[in-house]
Amino acid sequence: MSTVGWSDEECSVIGEKAEIKFLDFEEEKSVCSYVGDEQAQVIVSIPFPFVNGKPQSVIVGDTAVDLITVTNTTDEPVELWSVHIFASNPQDSFTLSLSEPPSANSNADDQDEGCLESFSLEDRMLQPGEILKIWLSCKTKEMGMYSSVVYFDVGDEKIERVVFLLVEDKISKSLASNRPYSRARRKEKFVVNNYVQGSRPAEKPYRKYVNRLPRYDIPGDMRQLLESNHVPQVVQEGLSKKNYASYFKALVIMEEIQLEEDMRTYDMESITMKKRANHFLSLEVPGLAERRPSLVHGDFIFAKPASKRDGNTPPVYQGFIHRVEADQVYLKFDPEFHHFHRDENLYDIHFTYNRINMRRLYQAVEAAEKLGNEFLFPSPKSRSIRTNHPVPISGTFNEEQMNSIAMILGCKGAPPYVIHGPPGTGKTRTIVEAILQLYKYNKNARILVCAPSNSAADYILEKLLAQQDVEFRENEVFRLNASTRPYEDVKPELIRFCFFDELIFKCPPVCALIHYRIIISTYMSASLLYAEDVARGHFSHMFLDEAGQASEPETMIPVSHLCRRDTVVVLAGDPLQLGPVIYSKIADQYGLGVSYMERLFECEIYASGDPNYITKLIKNYRCHPEILYLPSKLFYDGELVASRDPATFVVIGGFLPNKDFPVLFFGIQGCDEREGNNPSWFNRIEASKVVEVVRRLMAGGNVGEEDIGIITPYRQQVLKIKQTLENLDMPNIKVGSVEQFQGQEKEVIIISTVRSTIKHNDFDRVYCLGFLSNYRRFNVAMTRAISLLVIIGNPHIICKDNHWSQMLWHCVDNSSYQGCTLPERVEIVDNVKFDDNINTTENPWPNFNADNALPSNKVEWGHDSSQSELPKPVTDEAEWSDGWN
Repeated sequence: MSTVGWSDEECSVIGEKAEIKFLDFEEEKSVCSYVGDEQAQVIVSIPFPFVNGKPQSVIVGDTAVDLITVTNTTDEPVELWSVHIFASNPQDSFTLSLSEPPSANSNADDQDEGCLESFSLEDRMLQPGEILKIWLSCKTKEMGMYSSVVYFDVGDEKIERVVFLLVEDKISKSLASNRPYSRARRKEKFVVNNYVQGSRPAEKPYRKYVNRLPRYDIPGDMRQLLESNHVPQVVQEGLSKKNYASYFKALVIMEEIQLEEDMRTYDMESITMKKRANHFLSLEVPGLAERRPSLVHGDFIFAKPASKRDGNTPPVYQGFIHRVEADQVYLKFDPEFHHFHRDENLYDIHFTYNRINMRRLYQAVEAAEKLGNEFLFPSPKSRSIRTNHPVPISGTFNEEQMNSIAMILGCKGAPPYVIHGPPGTGKTRTIVEAILQLYKYNKNARILVCAPSNSAADYILEKLLAQQDVEFRENEVFRLNASTRPYEDVKPELIRFCFFDELIFKCPPVCALIHYRIIISTYMSASLLYAEDVARGHFSHMFLDEAGQASEPETMIPVSHLCRRDTVVVLAGDPLQLGPVIYSKIADQYGLGVSYMERLFECEIYASGDPNYITKLIKNYRCHPEILYLPSKLFYDGELVASRDPATFVVIGGFLPNKDFPVLFFGIQGCDEREGNNPSWFNRIEASKVVEVVRRLMAGGNVGEEDIGIITPYRQQVLKIKQTLENLDMPNIKVGSVEQFQGQEKEVIIISTVRSTIKHNDFDRVYCLGFLSNYRRFNVAMTRAISLLVIIGNPHIICKDNHWSQMLWHCVDNSSYQGCTLPERVEIVDNVKFDDNINTTENPWPNFNADNALPSNKVEWGHDSSQSELPKPVTDEAEWSDGWN
């Protein structure tokens, strides 16, 4: 038995020195005393033993009772000096008695008068061989992890028993898994050397692009170098004027190899396919509806008869995707494959990665070398823009917004003009006004507008069309879509601005493109304009919205092909929100995750805030002042000004403990779990609490489903919450990751942080998963709410991060914390903005040297480099982005 080092005085008083704020059942030091000592003189049994490695479950409101036996195995009497309960969480929830407590169904009149419950038992003598029975009871009132320590001072030994109970309700119970988590067996590598070609979908005759996209096959020596965990010399040297294309090409190759590896995780073994009409075979692909994997018409897979592991290598067949429906793809292989197919046949499936977007990135960085340094490495040259203050078309604007609009209208060309600002400061609204001014008053203007996603591009078009003072002609505004975008994905009111044939989006020829005055596209789809041979310099103005979310190669797709020195390029975004989604941790480490916009901030003309190059917007028109306070303090030097009309906030009275402070932190100690072979985490206690909060809010009458957004970092938690809300007939509440909420707002945001175990939290921090590893995710999550922000999480885990800790104590200081016992408070220096993994200097941008090279403060790689210094990429956790185009 393990002993403890506390004195009798410390262990006998509940809630004083003996109080332990948080016990973690996954931590060895918390449960070490579960291991018994067979040679001990006195044996104490284990109360509420774990089931399948997890604490026992009890329904909230019930009283759980278990028997503890204390056995004297010696031939001599042993003094049991005392038995104490201490460190109960919640406080006073556990009690001891020497008589069995009555059952929940027993009559109060029949209760044994001898059953006296207390927090300690007096001393007594245990005779040789005597077994003392002690009943441990737990009265439950709220959901969460209940814990306690029962302390036995017996003879010369001091023995503890740590107790855990998971208290849940019916909703939480319904979300429990019947399949314990086990790491999926590593699939055998599906090697494709030779294959039988499949039947490609028939395509209507269509003109060929003028500028074809090269293949850009990965050089064999480069692949071998990277797969042996070496980093190319050009990358180690850092970015400079001389190596721009080769540097970024190498990073993109790193990313592509990682994406190939990630695609392997979707491979399937021993599955069936079904015959369908028109000689199709259908394959069910779990996760396809979420685009994991992302498969579209024209892609192909490889299939072979399931391996019998008899040494024979079965033939490999290529199957083309002819149709995608929900979670199924319809395939056509070689006729021989179909002839021998039977629905009961088993196949191994290998998914292939569609390279077209990566090829566009290679092409863009290659073309970028033709740009002048005024785009790639702007130098400190004086520029004075002459401005005339325009009359606003789409409403009123503040001083900073009007100044930036005037600067854009007066700008004559490179370097780019930057509008940056925190969430809710009207960046997109500002560039929409600038576009309206150009369209209405400058008949020679030709405008390209790009955004990182289809939804963001559609949003800009909607905002343009919403202005009643400007009438847009259909033949002057064009929404360019990728052919892979589903037709039904476009709103009916926008479809008239698109070009399609038989419900397939297409790019019109250059003779049509040059007549549009405004073209709106994603960054990726803008490559079609170059493919159709739109001339460099055709566009007088280029607006790149959400520029902080796009990698530099992605931003270069429109810039490198279409810009001249006199092209006015406008970047709008916030480098302190979510950046580009990079799958290769190594490429991210070496700079692929630094957006073009973010890199410009290191140039003196932008870092200095020169209004001829940059405007910072500081007036926030979204959040309640109290919601805005902490993000402003942590990330924006306290400069943000809450400017929304107070009368527009939704009044949520009885829900808040402090009606003047619309941020509520609800502390709950749940249990983070996984199930089956799914590596993503969920916390069913928190999920149930989220549903409880939703019900309370909607019962108040001022909030509807469409007003509520739920943010949580793990896919499995998203699915659990969605499933529950749909079962309760509340399907219109948006549930998603932080990435899915960037650029959006809701009256009410509820955040479920999921994590409740220290070692899992540490894993997330190392591998950049979850909330606690990324200050940008924190910033975005905190700034989506207009009127109310509710955070549900374990405060003992939350407090491990600087930003979350400050949010926790900010709520406590404003009497807006409810729930479990709080951790010990640790004061944090006010000017600390980033966690230990982030640069903590005053300037939050990466450090570049005088030659515009990326710093060499990376992990040194080579044949003997330590992989322990730089974590290997994690491919088995929740994916972070839905940022496909």
